[in-house]
Amino acid sequence: MIRFIAVRILRAAITILAVVTFAFVVLRMSGDPAQVMLGPDTPQESVDAFRRAWGLDQPLWIQYLAYIKSIFTGDFGVSMRDKASALDLVLQRVPATLQLTVPALFLKLMIGIPAGVYAALHRQSFTDRGVILLAVFGFTIPSFVMGLLLVLIFAVILGVLPSGGQDTWMHGILPTLTMSIGGIGILARFSRSAMIEVMGQPYIRTASAKGLKWRDVVWSHALPNAAVPIVTIVGFMVGSLIAGAVVVESIFSWPGIGRLLVVSVSNRDLAVVQCILLIIAAAMVVSNLAVDLLYGWLDPRLRSVASH
Repeated sequence: MIRFIAVRILRAAITILAVVTFAFVVLRMSGDPAQVMLGPDTPQESVDAFRRAWGLDQPLWIQYLAYIKSIFTGDFGVSMRDKASALDLVLQRVPATLQLTVPALFLKLMIGIPAGVYAALHRQSFTDRGVILLAVFGFTIPSFVMGLLLVLIFAVILGVLPSGGQDTWMHGILPTLTMSIGGIGILARFSRSAMIEVMGQPYIRTASAKGLKWRDVVWSHALPNAAVPIVTIVGFMVGSLIAGAVVVESIFSWPGIGRLLVVSVSNRDLAVVQCILLIIAAAMVVSNLAVDLLYGWLDPRLRSVASH
């Protein structure tokens, strides 16, 4: 078990390092922050002074080594725009993002999984077909289209909800729905497929033949075995919560991490962008690591495979 955990942690660390390296290189190839910050009419002397002040005049590999060293010492850089700690700027936006992502995740779990299970237990019924239709509708429509559609219906046509901002709790309804609808459809689809596959297994028929109540068969035999693929999807959703907030927060002018990322990318604020991407990568890797460890705990065969 120790070796299994060590292998997974090593893979997680390598993945985070790869993401950090990729982001570092791409950001510096996408444009000169000095030109964006100072403007195209700035004298070359001022541009050169700006680049020297932020270490942008150094070779790329020297900048990279300095950045990696600073990360290991807990220094995530300083914002070129606000002259403040990049990590502090990001952490200030975390509560606003959690106000959307946590309720959205709750809605995904509380609606998507029960809907998929219920549809599987009533296969080929009107309810089953309705769940399938709504699930396909939910996860095939991009989040930015869904957000604009909800704004059009509830803010423009009906006028019952605000279209943007963070002034009251009502301002969070539309962005939360936008973030949750697609996940509800995905979870409903996968839950239905997993339950249908499990319900066709011989041990389910055996349990029913022994005279067990149908409720006991579903709760004690079907659901635990159908949970494995569902756990995978949930783990991915938890890891991608922050990444999924980028588009939604931009649509609804929500002052969270996602909107900060968009603004920082447009301003070439390297330290802030790198800090956000590092947090997103770490969240996804940690959630996937947790799923792997959960698999290893649930199925000892995975531990034996990983140890070879």
